Amino acid sequence: MSNRIMSERMLTSRTTKDISSHRADHTVLLLHAFPLSAAMWDEQLRALEDAGIAAIAPNAYGIEGSPEKTDWTFEEYASDIAAMLDGTGCEKATVAGLSMGGYQAFAFYRLYPERTASLVLCDTRAEADAPEAVRQRQEFIEAVETGGPGEAVRRMMPNYFAPATYTSDPSLVDRAEAMITRQSRAAITSAMKAIMNRADATALLPDIACPVLVLNGSEDRLTTPETARAIASGIPGARLELVENAGHLSNMERPEAFNRALIDHIGRLETH
Repeated sequence: MSNRIMSERMLTSRTTKDISSHRADHTVLLLHAFPLSAAMWDEQLRALEDAGIAAIAPNAYGIEGSPEKTDWTFEEYASDIAAMLDGTGCEKATVAGLSMGGYQAFAFYRLYPERTASLVLCDTRAEADAPEAVRQRQEFIEAVETGGPGEAVRRMMPNYFAPATYTSDPSLVDRAEAMITRQSRAAITSAMKAIMNRADATALLPDIACPVLVLNGSEDRLTTPETARAIASGIPGARLELVENAGHLSNMERPEAFNRALIDHIGRLETH
């Protein structure tokens, strides 16, 4: 696994080895959750590398050396991701996004359907925020502006994992917490503003024409299995898989099950 490449617009990323040697071949794009970093995909990058599949996990604006931006949209980020793919010679990608990364995956498909080989929508939702959710996000922004990344840790960490994991795997909890504390107030709040202002993707669902896998933790309390079923039922031909004994960060909590589902999905594309 390689630690960083940069597009012309300077998004940093983690990648599988020799990403540029794949040129126009199929690549997997891994889009991280809020307010974490591409490091959350390390287990997936290792598994994909072992399977001989090229993958790129970019960092959102202000994260791990990507440029800071105060007011940005997921469409703007999708455009920079497309430029990153251009820089590696990749024409098409399976776009896998978890939580915030799922919102970005919808934005990428909306702009670049011809470059989307497939979608993997993980622990995310299609609908825009209701007014109460907008109010809560605004309050979150104000709290982080005052209290810093520690305030984001306090608010986000209790919702990330299945209840048993907090005692059975404290090192995993510490790893996620460390990712958040590395981020600046500006990076966290600007990403939350992008989430708050995202476009509703519900009307897009029936028009998605590529293969789609919907993955969700069976114990996710933020985006529940019912939310995942609603996405899968709205997309023609989409498949739904629940990652057992996993909460919101299903890829980190149960990486082996998540990786099997992801690699199986990619294998199915050869016969699509």
